[in-house]
Amino acid sequence: MSWEEVSTMQLRSEFVLLARQDGANIRQLCRRFHISPSTAYKWLERYETFGPEGLLDRSRRPKSSPSRCADAVEKQILALGVEHTAWGARKLKRILEGDGHKMPAVSTVHAVLKRHAQVDSQAANIKPFIRFEHEAPNDLWQMDFKGHVGMRHGRCHPLTILDDHSRFSLCIAACANQQRQTVEEQLVGVFRRYGLPQRMTMDNGSPWGDQTGVYTALEVWLMRQGIRVSHSRPYHPQTQGKIERFHRSLKAEVLQSQCFIDLIGAQKAFDIWRETYNQKRPHQALGMGVPASRYSSSPLEYQETRPVLEYAEGDLVRKVQGNGEMYWRSSQFLIGKAFIGELIAIRGTTEDGIYDVYWSRHRIARIDLIQQTVVSGKRI
Repeated sequence: MSWEEVSTMQLRSEFVLLARQDGANIRQLCRRFHISPSTAYKWLERYETFGPEGLLDRSRRPKSSPSRCADAVEKQILALGVEHTAWGARKLKRILEGDGHKMPAVSTVHAVLKRHAQVDSQAANIKPFIRFEHEAPNDLWQMDFKGHVGMRHGRCHPLTILDDHSRFSLCIAACANQQRQTVEEQLVGVFRRYGLPQRMTMDNGSPWGDQTGVYTALEVWLMRQGIRVSHSRPYHPQTQGKIERFHRSLKAEVLQSQCFIDLIGAQKAFDIWRETYNQKRPHQALGMGVPASRYSSSPLEYQETRPVLEYAEGDLVRKVQGNGEMYWRSSQFLIGKAFIGELIAIRGTTEDGIYDVYWSRHRIARIDLIQQTVVSGKRI
């Protein structure tokens, strides 16, 4: 992706944030952002000297001196509250203090908002999810669609991907549908930019899940890259609590306040908000820090060439046919349509007549030759 395809300032900010993380691989990031090392170090030097304003092409705007006047402080709070109507007192206070303004206590900021009817009356009724945080960035990514959004021309299906540890938004894509090919195309772009996660989790709906426990083509595609795949419990959205909370913020701060003309307009709005969410919007769960301060890109590279599967010398290797079945010992066994065209390995077990079927490192089926039955899927 070139600098011109997305906001230049957004790309510069994101590159600098990733490059300044401990252990960041600058050369690798240069390849992913399609810039030269000289350009990269230029923006890093400017950021170190001038801060975020050093990334601007134009001259820096002078900052106004913080005012001690109570009326002026109140105006600052209300102005930022109008700009970010879904933000509470803690977020507004942190942002204004970050800009150099002396702010009163959170309770005072809240009182100002309440006095001017800028507090959501339903906010107190929202119960937070109980969250469990992974230890490092890219240990786990959560992925989901935010339903669909009506536009003047067609529907938008926002595809979202969130890093579990940092809450960093890796993707908000305005998609025309929820089909597997669309998801894979978006994932390739994300993998090329940020690298691969250790594991991804999603719900049990199409295109990534199957409540019957049968593997889907998207799962196999992810597993081929070495990514472990897991799913939330059916009818328990709290197991994807972070992305559910993310969707609530997306709805409150973007979807409810804008009417999109088409997918291009929706994507522009998503890109702007994603930058705000990652780099400016304080998160209470992060100690009022921002996701970008806790995220660093993965060292695991996306494999552009389809990795070749290798099996042990003693394995019986068969190919899954066009109906999802495998033929062995004059019998056919249903393995699953997700593996059509794939080479699989049959391995004996310690039980008489029982054989395990593997695809890559994953056991995907168990065959009982005596009973002429096969159990396939993820519930073996």
